[in-house]
Amino acid sequence: MINIHHPSLALALVLVATGAHAQSTPAPAAPAPAAAAAPATAAPSSPAKKELIQRLLKLQQSGIERLATAMTEEPAVLLVERASVVIAANVPKERQEALSKEMQADVQKYLKDTVPQVRKSAQQLAPSTIGAVLENKFSEEELRQVVAVMESPAYAKYQQLSGEMQQALQAKLVGDTRATVEPRVQALEKTLGDRLRVATQASAPTTKPAAPAKPAK
Repeated sequence: MINIHHPSLALALVLVATGAHAQSTPAPAAPAPAAAAAPATAAPSSPAKKELIQRLLKLQQSGIERLATAMTEEPAVLLVERASVVIAANVPKERQEALSKEMQADVQKYLKDTVPQVRKSAQQLAPSTIGAVLENKFSEEELRQVVAVMESPAYAKYQQLSGEMQQALQAKLVGDTRATVEPRVQALEKTLGDRLRVATQASAPTTKPAAPAKPAK
């Protein structure tokens, strides 16, 4: 099977799943405007507000880059999954490992060439997208409060330790659920393998047996 050795591959899968869920969930209908309620409007822009937005965009730079990386990896993840199925079902076993390594190199080249470009584009688009939402939906005081939280040492420490906390949970979760998950994964692997073999055999061309020779007169 092909493996992509890339640090944010797992994140890509999580974001893909999250994005698919968000797209499949219809947005709630907007409530009818109340006659007495005045529409909420953001405070007029000011140099101070624009400076706060720039600080927030800088604080969010790593998150923007992770999003761009995940979006770039998504098609590679899907292609690898499809290729792995085809390799397992149709390629001779003695050729599978070498072919997987060749395709893995192709995927790594794609990521190396493409991820930096998508990250750069994401950073260029951030002011006109994320920045525009911040400009229209937040007041200067609200932005000041958000910046204060994100720039606080406590929040920085929390962000720094988030990976360690996730790894601790993951390690315990794997150990706690291994006995339940592993047999089911093996059963699923066998079921999928059986289906692939049956489908491959059914689609293989059949050769008609040769007709028996007529006896000599």
